[in-house]
Amino acid sequence: MSVIRAEHSGRIATLTLNRPDAMNPLGAQGDGDEIAAACEAINSNPDIRVAILTGAGKAFSAGGDIKAMRDKTGNFAGNPVEIAEGYRTNIHRALKALDGIKVPLIAAINGAAIGLGCDLACLADIRIASDRAKFGVTFLKLGIIPGDGGTWILPRVIGQSRAAELFYTGDIIGAEQACDWGLVSRVVAQEDLMGEAQALAEKIAAMPPLALRQTKNLLRQGRSVTYDTALELAASTQAQMHHTEDHAEGVAALIEKRAPDFKGR
Repeated sequence: MSVIRAEHSGRIATLTLNRPDAMNPLGAQGDGDEIAAACEAINSNPDIRVAILTGAGKAFSAGGDIKAMRDKTGNFAGNPVEIAEGYRTNIHRALKALDGIKVPLIAAINGAAIGLGCDLACLADIRIASDRAKFGVTFLKLGIIPGDGGTWILPRVIGQSRAAELFYTGDIIGAEQACDWGLVSRVVAQEDLMGEAQALAEKIAAMPPLALRQTKNLLRQGRSVTYDTALELAASTQAQMHHTEDHAEGVAALIEKRAPDFKGR
């Protein structure tokens, strides 16, 4: 079964992790290529302004395939050199592709987001959790380390101390605690989750698409550059935005006290 189902309705794309019977694990051969292709389709379509990532069935993603780990199959087959290369070309390819989506990405976390699944959720710009969601990074309980860059991702979301606590204990936390820790923006009833995510996506999609993509780009750049570099990137990007039709439309709409109609030009 394909690891991901991609749908596109109007200005919003929805990516659904699609192995519900096994709680949407990743790590089978080809998963990285499939996810990368879905993300590239979003990036190359100027009509898409927002994307939603969720899981099919009762889980968001339970992470790696435990049976494949036991049986030493798929991404976990071979000697250490082969396993490392499998991470780089498959799991890491999927993570980099999701991190590289150029439009805002909303994670609608419908259930368990464990291990790799938690790290996938943390790559989204905004995370909304169902009241049935739970989170954990339980790699140490399996005798392995966070092999998907989680030690880089999670501290940037919830801080070093809380990330270390989750990694070192393997504890699972519920949606309300995740919200308290800043792991998610809000918690909603399970039956309202996709409606809330869709409404948020529609609100974001009403923004000027060129400036929207550039704002996400600056947020991403800001993770690793100095303040002076961030200012220079802002200046050069802003100069381009001042020459767009959408900027003129936004100014005119504000003066005329009407809703703007941004075209992405």
